[in-house]
Amino acid sequence: MSPIIICLIGMAVVMGGILVLRLHAFLALLLGALTVAILTPGNLPMAGKEVAIAFGAGCGKVGVVIAMAAIIGQCLLVSGSAERVVKAFLALFGVKRAPLGFLSSGFLLGIPVFFDTVFYLMVPLVRTFAKSRPEMFLVALLAVVAGGSMAHSLVPPTPGPLMVAEQLDLDLGVMIIAGLILGVITMSVGYLYACWANKKFKIPLRPSAMADAIEEEADPNRILPSLKLALLPIMVPFLLIAVGTVVKSGGLAALSSVLKLEMPLANVAEILLLLGDKNIALAVGAVIAVLVALKYRPAQMAIREVAQTALAGGGIIILITAAGAAFGGMMKATDIAAELSEMFPQTGSALLLVAFCLTALVRMAQGSATVSMLTSIGIIAPLLSEIELGFHPVYLALAIGCGSKPGPWMNDSGFWVISKMSGMTEGETLKTFSVMLTLMGIAGFIVVLVASKVLPLM
Repeated sequence: MSPIIICLIGMAVVMGGILVLRLHAFLALLLGALTVAILTPGNLPMAGKEVAIAFGAGCGKVGVVIAMAAIIGQCLLVSGSAERVVKAFLALFGVKRAPLGFLSSGFLLGIPVFFDTVFYLMVPLVRTFAKSRPEMFLVALLAVVAGGSMAHSLVPPTPGPLMVAEQLDLDLGVMIIAGLILGVITMSVGYLYACWANKKFKIPLRPSAMADAIEEEADPNRILPSLKLALLPIMVPFLLIAVGTVVKSGGLAALSSVLKLEMPLANVAEILLLLGDKNIALAVGAVIAVLVALKYRPAQMAIREVAQTALAGGGIIILITAAGAAFGGMMKATDIAAELSEMFPQTGSALLLVAFCLTALVRMAQGSATVSMLTSIGIIAPLLSEIELGFHPVYLALAIGCGSKPGPWMNDSGFWVISKMSGMTEGETLKTFSVMLTLMGIAGFIVVLVASKVLPLM
């Protein structure tokens, strides 16, 4: 059987499992991986073992990072650090430009905190703000979505871009920097659309049982950590990973001179590479986040409960991501790269377009941005050995991230979270949320395509 047919059957199993059988994404991806492994010629006796090995390898690459990011995110919420960051941005931009504060804080918090959680955190703040400025409700709401959603698809340690970077063998520091730059550009496009939509569509602030229930839990007299403490769990891992990237790229001597380090360069390199390892860097951030939460958490809440809640949610994400890695590994084992390389033009630009369109189609079919990225990278990654890109592979990762944005509709859980918590109807959500994400994804891909030619980074 042709590798392309096998992989198409595997994708059909994944999407059919999610859409028709309503299976959890983890089960659908694992079933798809097993199907591909069984159908691969000569692989039947070892199919189960091969899937398990690929699953374990994927878990080993991202498991610790996602678990630590989950702890950081939960501690940011429990300690009030996330609320402090939002309030700091709102104070910085002022009342008239408050949506910019929601945009910036949504993007920053969307890096360590999963998107749905960011929205649950910030919608009550948006609604409280809109009670005094109802004419700015929609732009403030969409600003949160624009910031949080782009961080979710472009900047590790969120699971989608993290696994894409791993599959393409990208340095995590490079992926973070590139994701941040493109994220700022794309969320700016989203913000411009939000401003236009706010004038075009007169959507009022309506009662929402979900949002009101959360608003009632807020404690206006709560003592929050300082902004410096609130930002430490986010910024320290980024800085450590960035330093590790500099060391790997040969910039140790210059870095040592800037920091005025007197230790032998070999010893300095070992220490910085240790701290710059993604697992260690995120673990350091998690320790800092836990220490902040110990001091500022609600009195009745045990820190053990915080960790358990974080790991329960993070564990599900780890399972989905590792199952996606197994699915990709089994597709690679079919030798699909050799067959697909004969069908596509042998250019990097063509592969960028294929990566974007494939991710977008999977996203529109089954709804999840993360699953669409995990599915498409399994097909795209093997092609790197067959096609000369002519530019840095980080552009390929960014194209996949942008491809996970277009076309969100009723099969996307995020669609319903935003619709129900904001009080918007399904039609209003489609013409605001769905259109904005589609525009951001397309705009981001255009930027990636142009940048890959103008600044190939080779």
